[in-house]
Amino acid sequence: MPISQRTDKHSRRRVASLIAAFLLLGCVEASGGSSAGGNVELQEFVHQFESSYHAVRSIRADFTQTYVSGGRTRVESGVATFARGGLMRWNYDRPQPKLYLSDGKTMMLYIPEAKQLTRSSVKASDDIRMPFRLLLSRLDLMRVFSRIEFAADAAEHDPADHVLRAYPKKGFEEDYREVLMVVSPQFDIRRLVVIFPDESTMEFSFGRIVRNAPVSRSLFRFMPPAGTEVINQH
Repeated sequence: MPISQRTDKHSRRRVASLIAAFLLLGCVEASGGSSAGGNVELQEFVHQFESSYHAVRSIRADFTQTYVSGGRTRVESGVATFARGGLMRWNYDRPQPKLYLSDGKTMMLYIPEAKQLTRSSVKASDDIRMPFRLLLSRLDLMRVFSRIEFAADAAEHDPADHVLRAYPKKGFEEDYREVLMVVSPQFDIRRLVVIFPDESTMEFSFGRIVRNAPVSRSLFRFMPPAGTEVINQH
């Protein structure tokens, strides 16, 4: 679909989150723009960040997901697990239990309170969390952004952390305005903030991050309890 046709909010959030997920991979190019310590320092930092993920096969972390729009704020939290092969599992604990799961081919959203399971193809889904299934992929995304720079004053962070700001390329300005990322000295993502043109924001904060945590592939399979309403979306 041409970029000009992706104007609804869901598509903008999906595209922005996809780019944010690419940032998590470290597969970005520090091209153009200015930085706090010079462009050479920026390129070296991004290279180290990218290299730090090459041997990672799984990640587990606590997360808090915050969406702010029109003066309203929605906060959800839980534990997320990612593994190579497009596998991911988001266990939401608050404000209500729910499960979001991808086995690489099918996306499933299970809400116990409603006794309802929604299934759809990964390719057909534009859910905000879907791009994170690419977290441990080896992608070549050297030309995703028009500019990346250090932006220490753009987000709260510990003194040892680095903050990166990424700008959209021409044609993506309606999808997102910028992406902010707070990176720890160990190159873990502490915070990821997508800022949309209408000033709404989607933020993911991660804590207790464990790389190469023991993960069974059975964790990414789910059989709904008896009596669950199953909705298949195409």
